[in-house]
Amino acid sequence: MKKVLFVATIANHINAFHIPYLKCFKDNGYEVHVAVNGDEEIPYCDVKHKVCIERSPLKINNLKAIKQLKNIIDKEKFEIIHCHTPMGSVVTRIAAKNARKNGTRVIYTAHGFHFFSGAPLVNWMVYYPVEKYLSKYTDTIITINKEDYERAKSKFKKCKDIQYVPGVGIDEGKFNFEMTQEEKIKLRKSLGLKENDFILIYPAELSERKRQIWLIEALELTLKKYNDMHLLLPGKDSLNGKCEQLIKELNLEKQIHILGFRKDIINLLKISDVAVSSSRQEGLPVNILEAMYAGIPIVVTDCRGNRDLVVNGKNGYLVNLDDKNNFSKSVELVYKNKDNLNIETNKQEASKYALTNILKEMKKIYNIL
Repeated sequence: MKKVLFVATIANHINAFHIPYLKCFKDNGYEVHVAVNGDEEIPYCDVKHKVCIERSPLKINNLKAIKQLKNIIDKEKFEIIHCHTPMGSVVTRIAAKNARKNGTRVIYTAHGFHFFSGAPLVNWMVYYPVEKYLSKYTDTIITINKEDYERAKSKFKKCKDIQYVPGVGIDEGKFNFEMTQEEKIKLRKSLGLKENDFILIYPAELSERKRQIWLIEALELTLKKYNDMHLLLPGKDSLNGKCEQLIKELNLEKQIHILGFRKDIINLLKISDVAVSSSRQEGLPVNILEAMYAGIPIVVTDCRGNRDLVVNGKNGYLVNLDDKNNFSKSVELVYKNKDNLNIETNKQEASKYALTNILKEMKKIYNIL
């Protein structure tokens, strides 16, 4: 039986993005292996290997992980190895060097290089040389945004196959339900919102990269100007309560709602009027894709990944990374006259990123048509 190995730093990454691809291999007669650091169950996985990969490149465990993976790879003799996440892909490609000589194909999906236009110099000094070096031990590099694709094509020439596949695919089935007006009102009420309140939403982990603090500062005066405007911030808090503290200092507790981790993001999108993103950099943002599919306008920072999806003045607004004033003005424009944006194209455009379409592209790369 043919065998495939998926590798990532944590199981949550596999469960969040790659289950359809595990199923695809399973349906095509492969024995599916997954190597991650964690004990979570993974659907469509025949054999799960616990490997001590760490997110930080400075952790000694990553050296142990290379040895663990090499033993697994040498024993199982995989036809395909598909690695994900920065450190997951580093340790895998080092561990699989000899296996490639025996016919194992190593595929690496870059979910957003740490080096990008405007990235800190340290990112370029640390991550760029590593990625360039390891590209020669990679049979196929998959990039999910155009900036990464162009850079990989021009700089990583030792890899003979560089592909552009826009993301991991949006499951259209999640959107195939209607919320009645009564259900929308009930959900709004549960969040302390009125039927006619204007809702902004930013579904994302609260973090330095996603810049919710910047967003709160940018929207302060606009929120105070319009009492019926509210901002929803669903997502795990990795800022240790800093957002809540700032909200209290600005007296915006009634208009900015920290929701924590939520499993009903699609429902929240269906009651929202505009999606926002203040991110510093993205691979290809699922939150924006889902907002597009929900058919709502978008106001985002002009960064890698965001600019792949938003056409300024057409389906939303792209704003300079450090321009708080223009960001708030763009939100106000949507608030006053959202009909000026051709948001009907959002769902059509998002359909290009549907899971069914992306899966077809990946099957071609996997050679399992």
